[in-house]
Amino acid sequence: MKYVVTGGAGFIGSSVVRLLVEQPGAEVLAIDNLRSGKEENLAGVPGKWNLANADIRDYEAIAPLFAQADYVVHLAAIPSVPVSIKDPVPSHEVNINGTFNVLQAAKVAGVKRLVYAASSSAYGDTEVLPKVETMRPLPKSPYAAQKLMGEHYCSVFHSCFGLETVALRFFNVFGPRQDPGSPYSGVLSLFMTCLLEKRPPTLFGDGGQTRDFTFVEDVAGLVLKALQAPATACGKVFNAGNGNRYSLLETWEMLQKIEGVSLPPNFGPQREGDVRDSQADTRAATAELGHDPQFTFEEGLRQTLAWYRDNR
Repeated sequence: MKYVVTGGAGFIGSSVVRLLVEQPGAEVLAIDNLRSGKEENLAGVPGKWNLANADIRDYEAIAPLFAQADYVVHLAAIPSVPVSIKDPVPSHEVNINGTFNVLQAAKVAGVKRLVYAASSSAYGDTEVLPKVETMRPLPKSPYAAQKLMGEHYCSVFHSCFGLETVALRFFNVFGPRQDPGSPYSGVLSLFMTCLLEKRPPTLFGDGGQTRDFTFVEDVAGLVLKALQAPATACGKVFNAGNGNRYSLLETWEMLQKIEGVSLPPNFGPQREGDVRDSQADTRAATAELGHDPQFTFEEGLRQTLAWYRDNR
């Protein structure tokens, strides 16, 4: 069984690779251009796997890598709202053109199924929480619009070309191996660094923004379930969150208690394109994919903090 994971040396991708190599008879090929992914993220991974240094914007380079693949997990992206606003062209090229290349390569190779990393940012600001897949998308940034377009392409490749696709809208994934020095890094990786360096973080806005923080191991588990789900799940979009939400202030308070410190945060101007509140309705993912998160928010924070302490 051959799996291809684009963005396989990244923070989420390396967790997915770790889970896939444990499957019986699995061979995993991670594709990554190593601009934000790192080879060391895959250090110590057992089993049969390889890393190909290639860019999904280059169809001729990636197409041969899909030969004889059974399943594809498409995670490669420029995953940043601020970066997409500051410089939308590279984001467009990777998140839209690159996604088309991956879908086309998968179709030509006769891949059985492709799981696509969509984004909860597609919802934008909604008056109603939690956010359910039937809501009208209202993207607020180029990144959100690009990831939404990827969902549409997945649906079209399923309906027009018979490629089985499942799109998972990720909600603020966090965990070990997330690089706090990257411009694509999430807020929790920055919090971890501040905590260990005993300095206050800067919160953009009033800190009341809420997020459905989801531990990376739960996300990897859902990716595997999406690969194995009945064909009735194909062509659809599912929320990949925990169904809870915590404000940035609440999260920083929790981390201070875990570490036993008092570091009141600083505040800066609200970031352009930021969504105020985010929370996933997980009923569809639970019913059709068997989504069953195994980590509480605090457990995920403790494991992540332990990794940062050991690897800072």
